[in-house]
Amino acid sequence: MLTIFSTPKPFHGHIGIIQRNAIKSWKLIHPDVEIILFGDDEGASEVCQELGIRHEADVRRNEHGTKFLNYIFDRAQSVARHQYLCYANCDIMFASDLWRAFERVKSWNIPFLMAGQRWDVELTEPWNFERSDWESRLVELIGHSGTQRPEDWIDYFLFSRGLYTSIPPLVIGRVHWDQWLIWKARSVKAAVVNASSVVRAVHQNHDYSYHPEGAQGVWSDEQSIRNREVAGGQRHLYTLQDATYTLTCEGADYNWFHRLPPLKRAIRPVWAPTWFRFLGFTRPIRRKLGLRKGFIANASKRRADRS
Repeated sequence: MLTIFSTPKPFHGHIGIIQRNAIKSWKLIHPDVEIILFGDDEGASEVCQELGIRHEADVRRNEHGTKFLNYIFDRAQSVARHQYLCYANCDIMFASDLWRAFERVKSWNIPFLMAGQRWDVELTEPWNFERSDWESRLVELIGHSGTQRPEDWIDYFLFSRGLYTSIPPLVIGRVHWDQWLIWKARSVKAAVVNASSVVRAVHQNHDYSYHPEGAQGVWSDEQSIRNREVAGGQRHLYTLQDATYTLTCEGADYNWFHRLPPLKRAIRPVWAPTWFRFLGFTRPIRRKLGLRKGFIANASKRRADRS
């Protein structure tokens, strides 16, 4: 019922370990899961053969060698065995809660996108999937040392086949393509489901040595800037705050406030400069009155200490 697809980095050292951890966890979600790995990165063919998953070596890249999102999504939707697909970054581990959430949303029988926030953990060794309690141990690791990232850190997208067409030339491995995927689902009136509270997407921390400028380069180099431009700018960059539904243990809650974030983004360029000019203009007055940064917080703390 579900095809998970991704594209890896070369299977070297630590990144090789965590990518194997991720793929192995996908295989154990449910017997009826197809996995497709895109790209001719070093070690990919051998890992696919070893783990018995499908390998699509051909992938289109830009002049820097970075992979195009549209080619991978178009090809995956064309060759997948199943009607529902999930793109996941190749360092994300899943447990069976992904499948349970998927079955709940699939039962609505409407086009949808399900996504969620990730949990960051430190993992440096191969995960022992031979243990019967591998999943509960993973949940325990999240509880002890995991950090849930904000609503704009999205590393998986589970969607109805055919949802994504006419994808602009965004590249994977830089920012903004993930937020564009949320906007696209909203723009075609699909249900966008925030599954953060019921799906534990486990991101295994790693360095950014694949970029000469590290993490900062990934966020701000010319390819990231280009991604933002071809995505259509800020108005096409949505987060999980824009989801129309929130999935919980009890059911699905309609997000009555999903129209507010786009309005906030639209007016921010207008009110932000005015607000900062106001702060600059009133700074001398606020200083005379003692209304400096932290004044209110410190006053509240003093009242709390006295009570």
